[in-house]
Order: sequence, then C-alpha cells, then structure tokens
Amino acid sequence: MSGPENTGRKQVHLAAQLPGIHNVTVWADPRSRSQIAFDSFQHLARTAERGRFDFFFLAEGLRLREHKGRLYDLDVVGRPENLTQLSALAAVTARLGLAATVNATFNEPYEVARRLATLDHLSGGRAAWNVVTSFDAFTGENFRRGGFLAESDRYARAAEFLATARELWDSWAEGDVRADAAAGAFVRPGAGRFAHHGEHFGISGRFTTPRPPQGHPVIIQAGDSPAGREFAAAEADVVFSKYNRLDEARAFYRDVKSRLARYGRTPDRLKILPTATVVVADSDAEAAAHAEEITRAQVSPQTAIAHLEAVWGRDLSGYDPDGPLPDIDPVPDAQMLKGHSLFRRDRDAIARGWRALAEECGLSIRELVIEVSGGQTFVGSPHTVADAIDHFVQSDGADGFVLVPHLTPGGLDDFVDRVVPLLQEKGVFRRDYTGPTLRDHLGLPHRPERTPVPKETP
Repeated sequence: MSGPENTGRKQVHLAAQLPGIHNVTVWADPRSRSQIAFDSFQHLARTAERGRFDFFFLAEGLRLREHKGRLYDLDVVGRPENLTQLSALAAVTARLGLAATVNATFNEPYEVARRLATLDHLSGGRAAWNVVTSFDAFTGENFRRGGFLAESDRYARAAEFLATARELWDSWAEGDVRADAAAGAFVRPGAGRFAHHGEHFGISGRFTTPRPPQGHPVIIQAGDSPAGREFAAAEADVVFSKYNRLDEARAFYRDVKSRLARYGRTPDRLKILPTATVVVADSDAEAAAHAEEITRAQVSPQTAIAHLEAVWGRDLSGYDPDGPLPDIDPVPDAQMLKGHSLFRRDRDAIARGWRALAEECGLSIRELVIEVSGGQTFVGSPHTVADAIDHFVQSDGADGFVLVPHLTPGGLDDFVDRVVPLLQEKGVFRRDYTGPTLRDHLGLPHRPERTPVPKETP
C-alpha cells in the first residue's frame, strides 16, 4: 500500500492512548479486560498500528490519588511502569511510535536519557518522551522531595533537564562505534564524553549508550500555562492540547504556532494533538444514545460527589447526586482530592461558574459534572466521524488527535475498521507507513540540531 495522495490538504495525525487516568475508563464494563496484563497493552498497540497511527502513548501517575485520606479507586489505579511496557511492545510492533510520560521533576537526566536511548535502539527509532513536571508536595513525598521545588521553577528545571539529555544523546557522534577488528579498536577515544554545569544539574563523565537512531527521541509536551506554551514552542515536537471544541482549539493552535518563529522554527515542526474520544455506530442516532450511556457510566453518582468535594473542599457525602448543588460556599485551600491535577486552581471561580450553569440549565449535581466534564468528542456514523475529524484539522483546530477509548483494550477497533478507511479515501491519512521511525510518521527531521537561542521579540 502507498501513502496518502497529494491532495494539497493537511494530513491527519493520529495517536492512541491507553486509558486509565481520571474517569475515562469504564472498567466495570463486561467487555473491559485487565489494565495491567501485557495482552491489553499489546491489543491496543497492534490495533493502532493496523490503523497506521503515528504512536501509542502511556500517561503516568507517580502517586495514587487519595480522597478524604483514603485511596481514590473510583477510577483505575495502579499500572506498570511506562518505559518497561513500551520496551516489551517494541518487540510485538514494527512501525508504531512508542511514547511515554517521564517526569522531569523526580528523575535525573542521565538515567532518563539512557532509558529513552535504549528504547529508541530497541524499536529502531520509534521512541518519544512526554516531558512533564510535578506541581505538588504530595507526589514529592514518594521521593523524599516534598515541596523542594517552587512551581514557578519547574519549567526552568524541565528545560535544563531536556537540554542535558540532549547533550548526552549528542555525546556520541556518527561513526564513534568503529568495531575495527584489525586495529583492535571498538570505539573512538572521545565517545560518550560529556560535561554539564547548570543551575539544576552538574554532571560529567561518559554516556553509556550510542546515539539513538532518531538522533533525539521525539519530544512531547502538554502544559497549557503561558510558560508551558512557551516551553512547547521552544522544545517540543508534539504538544498535547486539552481543547477539542473548535473555537477554543483554533485559538490555542494560533497562539502556540505563532510562538515558533522566535525559536527559528516553522509551524510544521510542531504538531498539535488534542485528546479526543470517539463513539461510532451505524447511525448518528444510535451513536448519540451509546455516547450518553458511556458518559453516565464514566460519571457515576460517587464520581460526581467526589468531583464536587474536590472543588468545594468539604465533605458532601450527605448530598443527593441527583439533587441540587449545595447552598454553602467552598472552603478555601482545603484539599479533599490529592494527587489529582483537576480543580487545583481558582476553585472559588469554578464553584461560581458551576452554580451559575446549574441554575441556568436546571442541572443536578451529577448532570452538572457530566456537563463540565465534556461528553464524547466525535459521535456518529463512520462518515460523520470522518468528516468531523477532517473538518477540525483542515480548519486549523489541530494537526490530529490522541484518541482515548473508554474500553481496554478493544475501544479503538471500530474506529480503525470503519473510520480510518474513510479518512484514507479522503486523501488525508496515510494508507501505509512511509518510513521506519516516528520522526518519519510526523514529518520531522532526523538528527535534530540544538534548539537555537530565541530571537528578541520586537
């Protein structure tokens, strides 16, 4: 099979994420299988590769969340470590990119650079790193570093962490592995030598792992703050977006892409991929009914109350989830749900907005949480879903999507079997991979150079 026809239209990029964080997974569904067994990861990864997706992504949590001091187990909790799982998946896939979240706050550059270089070698150039930071002392307690780094400094550490990792990958040049039996020389004398002295890291020595096949693994970033957007523009190859409403998505797309020129980069060097969900059925009406069932399963009565408590900072277990919102005010700075990135800022403003929406629309607690959590992103027949995805991308709302199915591991089967062929017929999605590496799939250069110093903004 060949690649997509040259239609002059933007090509859609697709990735898959194994669900398991927040309240996305409907783990109680009879069709749901293990969130830990390798077979589940293998099934979803192979489905994504059959659909010619760019990459398979695993998110990360470094501490189990707690709700009112007890383990928060309404969602899936507990999962194997990302890079270990992806290393195993490298052996059962051939072209699919393999992307892992690895925290830049509670790790060290040498070890992360070595493990990512190893994954890139094992997979023949398919590794990607989602660079994240940690904002809370609660997570830090697992590492005996609780509160050691101010939130305002975390992107500075992440930027230096990434720069240091790149120096390590670059410490091996092309041809450093000589393997010259006649001369009795395996490597060149200077191979792997490095020295970095900065604000956060001061290390020197020799890096053990030769330069990865991609030069540098693909870099992914997901921050939405001004600092996060600037970090993405300067450093990332892919940025995850939370915006899957077209108006909001286009504004985010314009803003982030407009920052690239300051770093000597062109818009095609950064792919913007919102997370999205898909519900496909024979008709739009059937899909809509199924989507409503899924959303109500994702937001159980207990989940609705827990989300409300996270915003109000109060024990609201006595309230009826099918009744009205409480008429009491939130408790400032009280944390009922720890280790969860949602609802951690401006909770008073969130509560005011929720109350206004509930009053305007006559929503119960559960109905409100369903409303603010967002329904399924793309819902309809295969043709409806394919048209909607294509329109979103051609309208510069995104360069593609990271699809998060509600079921593990078969949640993408219908999309790959029924929607992907329609995107291929439109000429906006590849019929086959055109290169072996993830950089090939994303249209990015190999052997990337160091990020240049930003130019002054007029």
